[in-house]
Amino acid sequence: MNKLELKEAVIVEGRYDKIKLSQVISSPVIDTGGFRVFKDKEKQTLIRQIAAKRGILIMTDVDSAGFVIRNFLRGIVPDDRIKHAYIPTIEGKESRKTEPSKEGKLGVEGIDREALITAIRKSGATIIGEDKPSDGAITKADFYEYGLSGREDSAILRKRILDDLGLPEYLTANAMIAALNCLYTKEEFEVDLAQEK
Repeated sequence: MNKLELKEAVIVEGRYDKIKLSQVISSPVIDTGGFRVFKDKEKQTLIRQIAAKRGILIMTDVDSAGFVIRNFLRGIVPDDRIKHAYIPTIEGKESRKTEPSKEGKLGVEGIDREALITAIRKSGATIIGEDKPSDGAITKADFYEYGLSGREDSAILRKRILDDLGLPEYLTANAMIAALNCLYTKEEFEVDLAQEK
């Protein structure tokens, strides 16, 4: 199945939303950790950096919590760097849950592929192409080659680079790749990495 590639990075509430959306788009998806983003200054800084570099598309659930998070993000990122995708309001529960949410509405993770694509298209997001990889994207193979994964001291090196770049230090290798691809081309990152070593 073809995936949409967007210029903007997509911001969602949680990891299950991120997993679902990653099946639909080939662009970076960043999760806020739900309400954690309110106190997480490092995540806020990361979102601001990504917004400044490539813009963000906010896709939160249609419940009150989703709108609180969406409005918070509006307060930390300039309006001209944000686009908004709104999923349809559908009653139900996600298959992984035993009970429906408090408001009884499906979240991003429970919405079908076509409805997600429709929401993205209606948002005005910049769609680059269908199933086309990003030029100059940093990959897992690159991370191994750089020594940032698969080596004894990889975690230490990643932490040092995250700190030097002003990115959240708790990012996993995969989350770090996603963040870097929002902020740098492969070539730009390789220049920075060479200066680190």
